[in-house]
Amino acid sequence: MVSPVTALDTADWRRNTFALYEQARRAADGMSASHSHALWATGRDRLFGTHPASPLPEDTRRRFRGLRTARYDPAFRFEAVIDEAGAGEKMEVATGTDGVVPFTRLGTVSADGVSSLAVWHLDSYGGGIFIPVRDATSGVDGGSYGGGRYLLDTIKGANLGTGDLPGSLILDFNFLYNPSCAYDEAWACPLPGPDNTVDAALQVGELYARY
Repeated sequence: MVSPVTALDTADWRRNTFALYEQARRAADGMSASHSHALWATGRDRLFGTHPASPLPEDTRRRFRGLRTARYDPAFRFEAVIDEAGAGEKMEVATGTDGVVPFTRLGTVSADGVSSLAVWHLDSYGGGIFIPVRDATSGVDGGSYGGGRYLLDTIKGANLGTGDLPGSLILDFNFLYNPSCAYDEAWACPLPGPDNTVDAALQVGELYARY
């Protein structure tokens, strides 16, 4: 049973995550995408190292010196329009702690050099847009988490905003991050399926290390 203290800590983690992405979006508009990314990476390090809801165990936080995050590469930032390919497809993801999580596909986005990705809508409380990614670095020594990473998860604040074109999203693969279950199996993490698996090696974003 979740304690009130744990629930409040988790709520505060999400509040901080929303604020972090808001800061990143404003920096990208007013300065540069690389500066925005640096703010995001620094904020993630701070949360992982100090926040009581960090997925890192408390003893690990004491020796934590930062996540493995690749240098910013502007070639991996895109504005992608959601097309209707695959729209309406259903996906149910069984998790160890949250039961079955239902999604409906909104469509597909494409990024040059990466391939296409399914865009999912969470069909439970709160809604949200969800784009997980598994690439050729997943599970490879020195690469990213074997289960894949998240690009967008708007219900939890991971949201880079919309593009200038109607129906478009900002997809910046430099902001790929490992889900919390990569660091603590107690977390429930829906992972990418075939429509969110690409052959490209995305050596950008947050990589994986055991701490």
